[in-house]
Amino acid sequence: MTNQKKGMLWIIVATFFFSLMGSFVKLGAKHFSSTELVFYRSFISLFFLFIYIVIAQKKIKTIHFKKQINRGIVGFLSLTFFFYAITHLNLGSAMTLNYTSPIFLGFFLPFISQQRPKKTILICTIFGFIGALLILDPHGDWQGWFAGLIGLISGIGAALAYIHVAQLGKLKEPDWRTVFYFTLVSTIGSGFWIGFTGYQKLILKDIWILIPLGLSATIAQLAMTRAYRLGNTLVIGALSYLTIVFSSIISLFYFNEIMRAEDIIGAIIIIVSGAIASNISLKSRLN
Repeated sequence: MTNQKKGMLWIIVATFFFSLMGSFVKLGAKHFSSTELVFYRSFISLFFLFIYIVIAQKKIKTIHFKKQINRGIVGFLSLTFFFYAITHLNLGSAMTLNYTSPIFLGFFLPFISQQRPKKTILICTIFGFIGALLILDPHGDWQGWFAGLIGLISGIGAALAYIHVAQLGKLKEPDWRTVFYFTLVSTIGSGFWIGFTGYQKLILKDIWILIPLGLSATIAQLAMTRAYRLGNTLVIGALSYLTIVFSSIISLFYFNEIMRAEDIIGAIIIIVSGAIASNISLKSRLN
């Protein structure tokens, strides 16, 4: 099997497990707040990563500590907003709003590299907003609209987090270390948060939700990293939108959530705009 085919296989695995992660967030929302779910997701991922670091005798110390912390903070806030959207919206819609990140990435990159944004990127951004508005449903109840807006902000945060990841990659920081600091910051941040807002007492029957939540997130992250390392970036980026498809299927058949026609049209607009923006973004350089 060629590396390209292996990369395609790994990204399919990653998208499936990202969808599972979203499903367990949805299930966990019946018992826990979105911030508590961020904590358990991050802590369990951190636990598995720590075992890997000890066994592989990896070094956690980095000369780019400040950059890692900044990436961790941006990722933590984006993850918190994302989980909030999942707990209050249709799973497929929440995933779609989070996947506006490639559009925002394409919009931010020219400014970071001190270039003028291309007209194509601006058009993609406008269409991405149109797709998001269709999902947000301004005529719906304000709680749903607010949750949709939070989901859209999570997409902006994910784009900013990717910029930090790309910059750390150029500084030769290994992927596992970046993921480690992200989960560490997210664990501390969410733990500090629920320490002030209160938390639900953990009981044994909730474990079957929380462990798969953290485990599926860890598998998805590792599989995605492997996919981008082995496969063509354009192909892998396009296939990553399978997360929306898997999530929509799970949403329909397990949670009995039916996406409106506006949701489907909005998702298609966002996927197409994101794919075009991703293609153009690859030609941009980060400082």
